[in-house]
Amino acid sequence: MSGHSKWATIKRKKGAEDAKRGKVFTKFIREITVAARQGGGDPSGNPRLRTVIEKARAANMPQDNITRAIKKGTGELEGTAYEEFMLEGYGPGGVAVMLEVLTDNKNRTVSEVRHTFSRNNANMGEAGCVAWVFQKKGLIYFTKNQVSEDQLMERALEAGAEDIKDEDDMWDVITDPASFEKVKKGLEEKGLKPQQAELTMVPQNSVKLMGADAEKMLKLMEALEDNDDVQNVFANFDIPKEEMERLSQMVA
Repeated sequence: MSGHSKWATIKRKKGAEDAKRGKVFTKFIREITVAARQGGGDPSGNPRLRTVIEKARAANMPQDNITRAIKKGTGELEGTAYEEFMLEGYGPGGVAVMLEVLTDNKNRTVSEVRHTFSRNNANMGEAGCVAWVFQKKGLIYFTKNQVSEDQLMERALEAGAEDIKDEDDMWDVITDPASFEKVKKGLEEKGLKPQQAELTMVPQNSVKLMGADAEKMLKLMEALEDNDDVQNVFANFDIPKEEMERLSQMVA
């Protein structure tokens, strides 16, 4: 299981996104604004905008907030100009870490992220130091009580998916980024509504962590995601299920 998927599982169990709803909404607003600026304000013709709107609605973000963010992106309302870039580094045990950043002050954000790495037994690296570990993929999540593996495999492959992975209580349907929308739509047309769907960075290898290194890694993930300018954090750690269950109780 990828670090991203395991981290998502922890947040679902702990309700961290609900507890930090204001912070989550802030990140959605930024993403919606940038997506609308780059691809226009019509979700039907802007896959990136459509995807983030679906995620925002799933988090119960008010429609008024979504509409205002779109208008800021299209210029109908005055808005902040955000810069979009990636940061990279190494976590405890040599784990590869990548961050998607949206900020109105690059120098401030880089300084804050560097400080977060250093105080959490990690190091921020140069551009490209870990990018080779990750590939951009579409991920479409289903709970196991929604559909059997055989049923999902048949329908997903028919729709153009690359693979399906078993992730504890979830099935992850993996797609090429270019096929993401087509596969998602194809599954929905077959009556399978995903719990979540997103374009993400999937690690091609993993680093197994236990004990203190595993605990430090989860604290680093929490600290990085707590930064308003950090949209997403990706990492290639692999923590055994039993250890993950124990450590998930320690994540605030």
